Amino acid sequence: MMLFFGSLLLLLCGALGSLFSHTYSRFVTGITAALASVGLMIFAGNALATGGVQQLNIVTQFPLFALSFHVDMLSALFIFLIGLIALPVSLFGISYLLHYKNYDLHVFGFFYNLFLITLFLIVTSYNGLSFLFFWEIMSLTSVYFVLFEHKREGAVHAGAVYFIMTHVAAFCLLIAFLLLYQRVGSFDFGLIKAYAPHLSLVMYSILFTLFLVGFGTKAGIIPFHIWLPKAHSSAPAHTSALMSGIMIKMGIFMFFRIFLDILPPTNLVFGCIVLVLGGIASLLGVLYALAEHDIKRLLAYHSIENIGIILLGLGGGMIFFSLGQYPLAVLAIVAGLFHTINHAVFKSLLFLGAGAVMHQVHTRDMEKFGGLIKTMPYTALFFLVGSIAIVGLPPLNGFVSEWLTFQSLIKGILISSGSMMPTIFILGITALAFTGGLAGACFVKAFALTFLARPRSKEAEHAREVGPLFIGSMGILAVLCLMLSIFSGFVVLLLTRVVQSLSAGKGAVVALSTVQGTLTVGNGFGAVSLPFIIAGIVLMVGMGWLGVYAVARKRKEIRRMIWSCGYTQLTPRMEITTTGFARTLILIFKGIFQPTKQDKIEYVDIKSRYQPLSRTITLQVTNHYEKHIYYPLHTLFFELSQQIKKVQGGNIGQYLFYIFLTLIGLLIWVRY
Repeated sequence: MMLFFGSLLLLLCGALGSLFSHTYSRFVTGITAALASVGLMIFAGNALATGGVQQLNIVTQFPLFALSFHVDMLSALFIFLIGLIALPVSLFGISYLLHYKNYDLHVFGFFYNLFLITLFLIVTSYNGLSFLFFWEIMSLTSVYFVLFEHKREGAVHAGAVYFIMTHVAAFCLLIAFLLLYQRVGSFDFGLIKAYAPHLSLVMYSILFTLFLVGFGTKAGIIPFHIWLPKAHSSAPAHTSALMSGIMIKMGIFMFFRIFLDILPPTNLVFGCIVLVLGGIASLLGVLYALAEHDIKRLLAYHSIENIGIILLGLGGGMIFFSLGQYPLAVLAIVAGLFHTINHAVFKSLLFLGAGAVMHQVHTRDMEKFGGLIKTMPYTALFFLVGSIAIVGLPPLNGFVSEWLTFQSLIKGILISSGSMMPTIFILGITALAFTGGLAGACFVKAFALTFLARPRSKEAEHAREVGPLFIGSMGILAVLCLMLSIFSGFVVLLLTRVVQSLSAGKGAVVALSTVQGTLTVGNGFGAVSLPFIIAGIVLMVGMGWLGVYAVARKRKEIRRMIWSCGYTQLTPRMEITTTGFARTLILIFKGIFQPTKQDKIEYVDIKSRYQPLSRTITLQVTNHYEKHIYYPLHTLFFELSQQIKKVQGGNIGQYLFYIFLTLIGLLIWVRY
């Protein structure tokens, strides 16, 4: 554990060094974070290789506030993942923060390193009270990121919504841990795990609900997601990468820790709830992403979608554990863990790519992009890699985890009995299939409108490729997308060991095998070889290039004006817009979106009603969660607070009367 705490100490020194070093704060922040990330990856890699459990208990004068740190296979996996993403993101931030030279970067650096410290402490904390302490610091430091550009429109509102939602979640978690303390007499996760078999179904249901709301809010599952698109789009791009790639995974980490290790599932209803929520989140997340023209909000909604895919694997695994189908349970949980890793990598890459574009064009509106592939070719290439990965196309990593999720859900149909279970698995498969198709359409829109065609603003026209730290950081993540696919067999074997180390998976037989890079499910039920697919794609591309070269090498190239329907010159106004691209899909799902259309027409003059100068059509979609859940709650609490204010009359006698009534009530409560 010395390397672990030594790396955390380096992060702390970086935080304090940044706070007191105004001129070089971004260098101090980025370099110390990168070095500490490397150290923590080495520590986690060693823990994963040995497979042992390391624990450190720090006793204080107050027993309730004892610190307990526990590093097992699951913790080590997430420590490695945090370091893996923090390394390129921190290097990216050294150059990206030049965009904010008029801000307090020394304060930003302090909170950035403190944020990383809390992430590592959360995944190693083994005491409920200390866990909540680190969880709260993580939430508050990330609120600072959301409010960093506080002068920009919408930033304060986004920060306020995030602050409220994260504390509603923390309240649920506090109640859950207090209920466990009431029965166990300790906040220690090990003692809670030992007591878990004695929990009644009613108490387990209450705890499940509280943990689902608490950790699900941080993970961004629907309907607790309303903070996520606002917050992730408001924070600086590289912190958005950390928040989307890593922070929301803290909720997922605790789902795996609580539901598979500390409080393993005993009833398949709980797994069904998680699976259904995953299907809803994946489908609605990508639908709302389709309607966005803000590139960071689009990526934020896709985080909700991918969290849904992870929950499909987790929910399926919980169902299989409840049914005693341990090989399939391991398969489903491995799929969920693999997609957790994959999403962290390709979503961080996409946020960094969006940050590079915003650094040059100075806007998040995709309507102002266009043509950037000519001036920012490396950024375009890396964003394309992230786009292919996130939609689950071979040969990149997103394909492998989604394929494993499909296999587990299909096997669920074959082994489940009764009328409802096959239906639930079929709905999960349908949601995942629809999600894949819609995600493809969404990222065709995102890539095409950002990098192809002609520039649609002066800033896009004059944009230039970003510096080497930008390119190097994105390149690391792009290579990881490919490596996780090529070495998917090794990753699956590692994740299988992680699942088998948990309480629910101990001694479970594995339904997965890997031979020479080929992943096989069951006895030949399904198989895929990523090295073979990659070799096939390379061969096909090479043969296609040779064929084109052989045919066209002796042809002369003559450039002419292209036919443009009588127009003398093509202009950016002739390109498809984000609204135009998504219009058909929005109208197909109009029952969900309930779109409203605004049509603005400008004429040459009043008399020329048949000669419009310009026409602008804007489609807006309805946010049902805010309209039907959160706005009514806001109104209710506001009216309630107005009534409660009447209690404060300013009369000291009245206040003494309140104290008297409270005292009487407490005496009665103690007596009975």
